[in-house]
Amino acid sequence: MEIIEQTDAWRQQYAAWKSKHRSGPESLDGYPFIENTRAPFQPVRRALPMLNLALISSAGAYIDGTDPFDTSAPDGDCTFREIPTEIDPSALSFSARGYDPAFIQQDLNVQIPLARLLEFEANRVIGQLNSAFWSFCGFIPDAATLVEVTLPRLIDRLKHYEVQAALLIPASRLCHQSVALAARAIEQSGIPTMMLSVERAGTERVHPPRAGFYRGDFGSVAGQPNWPEHQRRVLDEALRWMESAGQPGMNKLAVELESQVEAARGER
Repeated sequence: MEIIEQTDAWRQQYAAWKSKHRSGPESLDGYPFIENTRAPFQPVRRALPMLNLALISSAGAYIDGTDPFDTSAPDGDCTFREIPTEIDPSALSFSARGYDPAFIQQDLNVQIPLARLLEFEANRVIGQLNSAFWSFCGFIPDAATLVEVTLPRLIDRLKHYEVQAALLIPASRLCHQSVALAARAIEQSGIPTMMLSVERAGTERVHPPRAGFYRGDFGSVAGQPNWPEHQRRVLDEALRWMESAGQPGMNKLAVELESQVEAARGER
């Protein structure tokens, strides 16, 4: 199965858009968003408490003192960073493109939920969080290069660590396309995936294997800042659905009503 269906036709559309694109580096006016009709699917063959779970973020995280992502590249920066999971959050910086970094500046866990997933590990919700996580800057208009160059390298690293499932978290609108493509490629390599989403239409167009959707905010896709219980609810429901899903699809996460009630009661 192709990661981008009808790749040659999409390349032509992208070339035409790029030749006419004059609206600035962040504009997606007229952009040819990818549309797929089918999704790969790999069942989860181990229970969550036995899984080595990888975290993949498109928020553009990098370690202070290393090279940032190039947020001015017209086609997007197709590199990625491999970062130790046990890193001090204060050692991370972000190349934020396509999303407002205000939420992640308040609370790293809204996009890179290391604290929440390490809690899950301690409580045996998951077997373990992999010792490294991966970050890229998901505002990548040139989706074909992402698929053909970047994702095979990323999959090699996942297999090096013997990852058994992957949680993917986008940050911006275009990140949802990039992350959905990553999920398709990783799933096709034999590793089950779960993608979080706050942009339903864009996610559905690409057809990732599994996506958990709720009405959230770009830049805060793994839950609201400084609200650990909301973050736990989003992650727990998404991961448990990944474990039980028997076919590709998008599932609406039932996290909104409870959160509204808690906020109204002042229980945040």
